[in-house]
Amino acid sequence: MTNLFFLFSSIAAGCIRVGVCLFLVCRILSTKKQSRNYAMVSLVGVVALSAVLSIIELPDFYRVPFETIWIVVCASRFQGADTRLGLFIGICYEIAVSFFQFLIAAWLGVLFHSPAFFDDGTANGQLAVWLLHLLLLTLSLYLWKHSNITRKKAFHYAYILVVTGFIAVVTLSQQTILPLADDTLYMWTILAVILMMFVLVFNMNRQYEVEKELARLKSEQAELLERDYHTLNHAYAINAKLFHDFHNHIGALRQLLSRGKLEEAVQYLDELQSPVQEITDTVWTGDETVDYLINSKAQAAESNHIRYQAQIEFPRHTNLKSADLCAIVGNLLDNAMEAARQVPEKEERFILLTIRRIHHMLVIKVENSFAVPPIIQDGALKTSKEENGLHGWGLKSAQTAAEKYDGTVQTSCNGNTFRAVATLSYQGIPMS
Repeated sequence: MTNLFFLFSSIAAGCIRVGVCLFLVCRILSTKKQSRNYAMVSLVGVVALSAVLSIIELPDFYRVPFETIWIVVCASRFQGADTRLGLFIGICYEIAVSFFQFLIAAWLGVLFHSPAFFDDGTANGQLAVWLLHLLLLTLSLYLWKHSNITRKKAFHYAYILVVTGFIAVVTLSQQTILPLADDTLYMWTILAVILMMFVLVFNMNRQYEVEKELARLKSEQAELLERDYHTLNHAYAINAKLFHDFHNHIGALRQLLSRGKLEEAVQYLDELQSPVQEITDTVWTGDETVDYLINSKAQAAESNHIRYQAQIEFPRHTNLKSADLCAIVGNLLDNAMEAARQVPEKEERFILLTIRRIHHMLVIKVENSFAVPPIIQDGALKTSKEENGLHGWGLKSAQTAAEKYDGTVQTSCNGNTFRAVATLSYQGIPMS
């Protein structure tokens, strides 16, 4: 009966370890979530692996590589994660779990003056094991409820945790209550240093990926400005010409009205109204590039019989850069345009753009109609087009740009309305 209990405990602990790691892979690498069938396959694999290792009574040293391999297989096959990054996270995770399992057992042994906490086959050992796994479940629940934690904050939390573990293992070498072999303490101290290096290397890699993505965004933004600058310049030229010819237009209208030619006067006003209306409908944010982007999408929506409405309340003189704003607004509007024009009933097509400032937060919200619910694959909206690549710059590009300002991009569906909301923290820049 006791052996059966320990077997069940080992299987349950293995399921928690692997499940938490796959959840972390999904959060860290922004991969897709496992379907119910794939989750069952992962669970069955963990149960079989834990049962075999417990029955043949192999030490934990053998458990770590087998669990790591299974984590990598599940992450790459069922979640679409990159194999190398999945292997990196799996190895780091298993080392961290073993490291903190040792720390918990050691400090419980110091507290209660007993080395029995190192033996999983005793009640004390099971207490140490399940204290760690309850902490893992608590960590997963916290991350699940706080889905808006930025990469920078996550790195700080992880590094603080590892440094705390390093201090704890170094402190163990100074205590005299629980006898611990010098080789054991030396090994765990080295592993603590390796964990700190893992965290630093992974953060540097993700930072490099962010910088590479931003460089690509700037390159695409430069192409956009070069290709469409003449259109914006043309709008300014129309505005300048209208004001320059203002007196001439007033004189011509006065002549027509004084001679009683009302019909000709109305026709003359209609001719003037078209360019004036074009300028009146323009949305001005104070950023020429963003202005052009928003209005060019309005023209594209009109050509596709899509009702387009923009409500803009934009802060002036901030640290928000044009390239980042265009990456966010352009991507969200591109995705909305692609979805809205697939709605068969033209009168039901719509795109609503709202930009609002709330204290020092900028909220960019895009709502649109859709015919088919959007598909999110590998953390990005999957386009329905046959061409390779995501439509526009991709949801990941928008998220990358938002993270520069401690922001997030979140999506949701409600009825026949798809909603994408980007939040950014900005700072005012004093004018000299």
